Amino acid sequence: MTLKLGIWALPVDQRGLDYVREADRLGVDVAWMPEAWAYDAMTPIGAAAAVTENIRLGTAIAQLGTRTPALLSMTALTLQKLSDQRFILGLGTSGPQVMEGFHGVEFDRPIARTRETIDIVRIASRGDRIEYDGDIYKLPRPGGEGKAIRTRADTAHVPIYLASLGPANLRLTGAAADGWIGNSFFCETADVFLDEIRAGAESAGRTMADIELTVSVGVEFTDDVETAARRHADGFAFVFGAMGSKESNFYNNAFARQGWGDDVEAVQSLWMAGDREAAAARVPLEIGLGQNLIGPPKEVRRRLHQYRDAGINSIRIGPIGDTFDQNIDGIGQLMDLINDVNAEQHS
Repeated sequence: MTLKLGIWALPVDQRGLDYVREADRLGVDVAWMPEAWAYDAMTPIGAAAAVTENIRLGTAIAQLGTRTPALLSMTALTLQKLSDQRFILGLGTSGPQVMEGFHGVEFDRPIARTRETIDIVRIASRGDRIEYDGDIYKLPRPGGEGKAIRTRADTAHVPIYLASLGPANLRLTGAAADGWIGNSFFCETADVFLDEIRAGAESAGRTMADIELTVSVGVEFTDDVETAARRHADGFAFVFGAMGSKESNFYNNAFARQGWGDDVEAVQSLWMAGDREAAAARVPLEIGLGQNLIGPPKEVRRRLHQYRDAGINSIRIGPIGDTFDQNIDGIGQLMDLINDVNAEQHS
């Protein structure tokens, strides 16, 4: 297995475009564009496609329910055309706080919505007439004046990756997606995620080789490992306390399934009580270490081996360092280590 590198990117200004262009020059495999409640994930890909040649460009993630499946298909085919077949459609359900609070869209039956959206995008991208009779989407709309229509865009294969954390969504990823956009992942408890993906794949007559597995990690080259790990751990207080409600926090559930339930619950309680400093201090140092590549190059190389040996195909990283030059130098240093790991495997 060859380990690949992906980056988080937001090319909505010149610095962002330069960052993706330099990553392309250095041989980074894919640039992922986020979509939360600031910039959309699609428009930056069009801009990045115009200034790059080889790097793949993916959404991580486009939020399901904010666009009809037909519009999502049109956008995907447009970006596939603009990028010369380098586009990846990364999809995710987001959560009720964003969908209902920001978009005003009911957060309802997320697994069914994901499954049906995948089906419709694939129908459209093949150039077939869009006829669908699902629980959520019925095309054409029954009783209306519409007729089944096929897209007039050039047809193309659109790789679909899913951001999934819960068991049902992980099984759907294995059964229907081309890739997994993983998060909250520890190499030591990889089976919590990968067993579900494998079960889904087998149910559909597929294997894990049919699914690209990519997970998010932070990277910091340093000799002061404990201080850096503490700083990264502190950041998870926001994830556990604010990235969801008391009832619905998919990240907390994913950490709990990997043995961190008591810690997550304690951090969330402190955060919701308004004691943000205590919440940050309560996050175990091991979470900062386990979720990131922290240390001198030798230690980072050792941890890269762990990800590859766990079955991960690609890691997704944020910017390394504070300045643009540090960002680019960090990519180059990490690429060298990944190349070393891959060379060791094949030697």
